[in-house]
Amino acid sequence: MLKQIIAATLLTAGIALAAPAFAQGPAGATIAETAKGKTLVDAKGMTLYTFDHDMSGQSNCIAACAKNWPALPAAADAGAKGDWTVITRDDGSKQWAYKGKPLYTFVKDGKPGDITGDGLANGAWHVATP
Repeated sequence: MLKQIIAATLLTAGIALAAPAFAQGPAGATIAETAKGKTLVDAKGMTLYTFDHDMSGQSNCIAACAKNWPALPAAADAGAKGDWTVITRDDGSKQWAYKGKPLYTFVKDGKPGDITGDGLANGAWHVATP
């Protein structure tokens, strides 16, 4: 209760509080609780995934794969932020990666918290975890 009162007082005074180490990542990514536990999500709350066939810092999800698994886009001038890095895809676009693993959403996830892509393609897709 005391923490909440102090936080409210500081915010009212215009003083921002220090956020946890992973309060918000690039492109608005955050951590959310899903059926798989703590999971990385994009700014809309949609689950982020990693792909076993990717190499560290390189996406191997191209063409038809990329239509079903859109990359988490990074701005052309985006730069690394801690465990977050930016990779260049085969088409020249930029994509966010976490701890070297490129990140994707899944087109069949209909709402925040859905994890319908986890385990697909013979177990090659996984929810991204912090």
